[in-house]
Amino acid sequence: MKIRELIAILCKENSSNSDFCIFKVEYLKSCVMKNLTFVFLVMFSLSVFSQNKILPAEVQIKTAVLAAPKMFRDSATVLGYNSSGKFVTLRKGTNHLICLADDPNKGGISIACYGEELEPFMSRGRQLIAEGKSEIEKRETRKKEIDNGSLKMPSEPSILYVVTGEEKDYDPETGHLGNSRIRYAIYKPYMTSESTGLTTIPDVPGMPWLMEAGTHPRTL
Repeated sequence: MKIRELIAILCKENSSNSDFCIFKVEYLKSCVMKNLTFVFLVMFSLSVFSQNKILPAEVQIKTAVLAAPKMFRDSATVLGYNSSGKFVTLRKGTNHLICLADDPNKGGISIACYGEELEPFMSRGRQLIAEGKSEIEKRETRKKEIDNGSLKMPSEPSILYVVTGEEKDYDPETGHLGNSRIRYAIYKPYMTSESTGLTTIPDVPGMPWLMEAGTHPRTL
């Protein structure tokens, strides 16, 4: 029920008491303004908190490249967040690898690096998430675009490195992450179990397997 409708009902039920009506109208207006002020303050606080969590560019870079093999770290391109929280290029690299800094708006620590041939695929995923699409919607949209040729995928296998950890094991001053875990994924469209000999379900720990076989599968 809208505020105006509520006020009209209260005034109608107490039409003989104009003071009551005036009191209720002013009271309801006061409540609405207080609630709006509270919502604004909460949103403002969340925004400030998020910006305060954004680390200096050099720290983001040090952390992001931990996902890359050592021989590629110094020359990799790094994407991360500026002081306003905007996703930007923190460092333009000279090799074929792109690394992503940890998202300050998400819990835990997660960084990744991948071959530049995968950037159209990864960039499109970020765009869809920014548009409010769910993970399932993101996958379905990218699959359709790969199938119709509007989203380019590497013609040869391309790797993704992902490192994750907990905030309690992370030093935001140095960018060091302890007790981290790493996983690898190789992307190549339309691989199947028949063409590769790989299983389509996880089996023995550490054994590679095909995720989303027959589409744009990842060998994990």
